[in-house]
Amino acid sequence: MPGIMPDASTPYNIPDHDCRLCPRLAEFRDENKQKFPDKFNAPVPAFGNIDAPFLITGLAPGLKGANFSGRPFTGDYAGDLLYATLLKLGLAEGEYKARPDDGLTLKNCRISNAVKCVPPANKPETQEIKTCLQFIKSEIQAMKNLKVILTLGLIAHQAVLRSFDLKPTAYKFGHAMKHDLGE
Repeated sequence: MPGIMPDASTPYNIPDHDCRLCPRLAEFRDENKQKFPDKFNAPVPAFGNIDAPFLITGLAPGLKGANFSGRPFTGDYAGDLLYATLLKLGLAEGEYKARPDDGLTLKNCRISNAVKCVPPANKPETQEIKTCLQFIKSEIQAMKNLKVILTLGLIAHQAVLRSFDLKPTAYKFGHAMKHDLGE
């Protein structure tokens, strides 16, 4: 299928660098490649070890954050908050300088997005979320030590549930909510 890059070194499916599965997102990336040719402007890969027991899942890359840097939550205010918290909790080491080459590493933690490409106005369409579901589902299945998933927002929450073939209506979204998904 065009747009999917199963890589021998990656135990799960990831979109290729010029994924065209979502025409609107591909067009938006193309526009950004023209405006910002020195930026990442591609589907943003996860950050952290696939063997981590803890996964943080966000909505999608930010236009001038992860879309520019190529690392989730890197280069925007949400990343400033997230990485400071991870450092404080001992889930990251090094110094966060809002660049993918800042030397920051995650400990027992991984960060990914439900939608891999930056959407216009930070609003992916339903079909784009459904198309990208294959990637987060494959990634979660490859995380053999996974114990805890923190979802940041409704779309990430629903995508994670759907990756387990669960109905989002059975697991209410809310701040500080906890759900046991079993095995």
